[in-house]
Amino acid sequence: MKTLSILLGATALAAAVSSPVFAQTEFAPGANVTGVSNLDDRLDDIEDAVQDDFDRSADRSRFGRPDAREGLFGSVAVTYTGRDGNDENQDFSLAGRLSNNAGAFQQSVGILLEYAEDDNGDSETEDTSVIYDGNYYFNDKVYAFILGRVSTDGLAEDYDELNPGDFDSVEDYNDEVLSYEGRAKRDAFVGIGPGYRIVNNDQTAWRVQAGVGIRYSQTVDFAQADGLESNTDTGYIASSRFYHKFNDTFFLTNDTDYLTSDINDLATNELGLNFKMSDNFATRVSYKTEYNSERDIRTDNTLGVSLVVGF
Repeated sequence: MKTLSILLGATALAAAVSSPVFAQTEFAPGANVTGVSNLDDRLDDIEDAVQDDFDRSADRSRFGRPDAREGLFGSVAVTYTGRDGNDENQDFSLAGRLSNNAGAFQQSVGILLEYAEDDNGDSETEDTSVIYDGNYYFNDKVYAFILGRVSTDGLAEDYDELNPGDFDSVEDYNDEVLSYEGRAKRDAFVGIGPGYRIVNNDQTAWRVQAGVGIRYSQTVDFAQADGLESNTDTGYIASSRFYHKFNDTFFLTNDTDYLTSDINDLATNELGLNFKMSDNFATRVSYKTEYNSERDIRTDNTLGVSLVVGF
């Protein structure tokens, strides 16, 4: 069973708050039917991925509270697509976020609903996810965090509704049934802990935090009488976020996370070198190391280079 890796990313996921923006996206008249718009969308995807890489290095909580806005605010986005003709299917997604800032306490709740059908009109996705992130700032140096996640898969147990007549052979039917083994029906996590800013000035910022988390999971297991196996795991995490500015055009970041539990030990470290020569030229070079004690090859290394040039 997968371990408490959600600890490594939930805070960053729950911290962002976006506002709805609507814009015309057609590249030019006739672009849709000729396929030009599809390529233009890919250009946007690459630009967004590069911008995300730069944004991740910023660490919104580097110097303290990342959002001074008080009160209750949020956003909701809904998308639906229905198709008929050669294929008959539909997709529905709802994403919403509600945040509340009251003095030293900030909290955010996010929800994601996803539903999709295959080309035969049968459900292939029925997922529901909720995330929560809360931070209480005692002063400029000391804070506490709580984060949580609940995910459900509405189709995890639908193997008993499969019709053998819909498959080319008995082997194909058996393979499809067996593919449900280990699929997570429910997955929930909650974690808490303190954080401390060791250094906090315009040139250097270094904060560390540690916590304990509990994860509950319910997965499909044909060996169980009811077809489900439930597990509760405890994990401990320690994290570090380091930033140092050498000058107005060059700064370094180093992000470290370590998680230990009964399942395995996980560790990640990402060193980033960020250059901003002007408003129209910026480069980020990163080197990320990921460690998993249960893998045959325990360490994976990734070199990343992002470049933005405007003119």
